[in-house]
Amino acid sequence: MRLHVGCAMWNLKPWLGRFVAPSLPPHERLQAYAQWCNAVEGNTTFYAVPKRSAVESWARQTDPDFRFVVKLPKSITHERRLTDVDVELSTFLGAIEPLGPRVHALWIQLPGSFTPVDVEGLAGFMARLPGSYRYAVEVRHRAFFDDPHGLERVLAKFGAEWIPFDTTVFFQAPPTSDAERAAWTAKPRMPRRSHALTDRPIVRYLGRDDISITVGGWKPWLEAVVAWLREGRSPTVFLHTPDNADAPMLARRFHDAVRARVPELEPLPEPAPIEPLTLF
Repeated sequence: MRLHVGCAMWNLKPWLGRFVAPSLPPHERLQAYAQWCNAVEGNTTFYAVPKRSAVESWARQTDPDFRFVVKLPKSITHERRLTDVDVELSTFLGAIEPLGPRVHALWIQLPGSFTPVDVEGLAGFMARLPGSYRYAVEVRHRAFFDDPHGLERVLAKFGAEWIPFDTTVFFQAPPTSDAERAAWTAKPRMPRRSHALTDRPIVRYLGRDDISITVGGWKPWLEAVVAWLREGRSPTVFLHTPDNADAPMLARRFHDAVRARVPELEPLPEPAPIEPLTLF
């Protein structure tokens, strides 16, 4: 039984002096982040396939039990829409190979234009994927939530998970900051979904810049994660806010809240003290 928690990234300017020592160069900050969280979303791979040497560095900076949920490149999911992508997929898999068991799942995020009509294309794509990885799919078309059975059937066939991106709390009130206004137009508005398909459910939760709203809004996920753990599942939860300034702290706070209900859950390690930012 294990709960992994993390953020959308491992390096953010507002974290310097709080969660990451400001003296650390950017290419070494994953190691500091990994003292706060035991998982991270691999969003950068959506925009470009990383160099193998960079991925080797990611592996060196994390313990073997740290977990990456790595997003497939947009050239595969959005541009080619899962068709004729053997070369792109091979290049991507070769690049991330140094992560080894740290790859918790390969994340297939599909565009909003991908509808239930296209689900057989997803099935054909997943049939060609190597069995050495686990897979998780995120969809952004409302019709999947209105009638989930077709997608669930495909995911069950391949032992894959459905990743919900819960933005319901965020959209309950108009934005009040620049970061919230930017997220207001960029984030999907989908119903909350908390039905796990596998023993490794993955959740993405978006709160608000106001910490109290974020914490209050995660109560349904607290209940779901506690239930999953008691069923013998090992969930992963990624905490987002519009500015993500407090995300590592919030991820740990969520883990602590779960552990208060499930005392046998292993605690996260205590991070090392961080040297503060200085003016000189």
